[in-house]
Amino acid sequence: MILVTGASGTVGREVAGMLAARGRPVRLMTRSPQALRREGGIPGTEVVRGDFDDPDSLAAAFTGIRAVLLITTDPLRPDHDVRAIEAAQAVGVRHVVKLSALAVLDPLARDLITRWQRANEELLLSSGLGWTVLRPRAFMSNTLSWAERIHTGRPIPVLDPHARTACIAPQDLAEVAVLALTDPAHQGHAYALTGPEALSATDQADRLEQVLGRRPLLETVGADLVREHLLRRYPEPLADALIASQLRQAAGAKAEVDPTVAALTGRPATTYRQWAADHAAAFAR
Repeated sequence: MILVTGASGTVGREVAGMLAARGRPVRLMTRSPQALRREGGIPGTEVVRGDFDDPDSLAAAFTGIRAVLLITTDPLRPDHDVRAIEAAQAVGVRHVVKLSALAVLDPLARDLITRWQRANEELLLSSGLGWTVLRPRAFMSNTLSWAERIHTGRPIPVLDPHARTACIAPQDLAEVAVLALTDPAHQGHAYALTGPEALSATDQADRLEQVLGRRPLLETVGADLVREHLLRRYPEPLADALIASQLRQAAGAKAEVDPTVAALTGRPATTYRQWAADHAAAFAR
């Protein structure tokens, strides 16, 4: 059986749905099984409660599991990965597929989030467990946060509208994760995963206008104002890390395109325009 943590999140849901569609036995771990079921759940899967703050719940969730997709989301809680690895070791899990980030390969990336991901990778690689590390660039789905401003005609604040990043479609990342979880040949590999082109916010606005028939308005703002917006959603250490990440993007650190998605899946990586067309209804909501 395969365990998917972070099952209610963007990547976890994609992976779980793909595994279930292939007839693989899947267990979904979430802090709130009731909420996941209210959202429609994922047919053909088992749902269990699991919380990285509760070692007993992890022990129950990991028991009987061969491979785990490990997704943790709080850089302020490095103990979450520690507990997950300990639970996997205790019950004989054979393979952990870890969601990391491509920034770990950039020696100039020293922000809190990148340091946390590097430490998570080191923890897994020294654990004695079979491992695969997935290192994606930013998700195309991040631009869904623009939807409300697009509909109301309000400008979207961006630090640099021309800074490019080779963002990836979550379903492409999920497809690679499924391959890693189901084929032992992927053990011992770390994969850099990007989309097929490096796009700026201006480029993304162009594609969205083609799909939605309405052009997002972009407003260039300074780092102080971006930080002010981020502080409304995140603790100060995370806001500062996200600003540092945006500044590295503005310096060109995220524009490299990697061919690994196409090499592993046997098809071209999804373009941003394709992804936007597939999710036009989500922008409407």
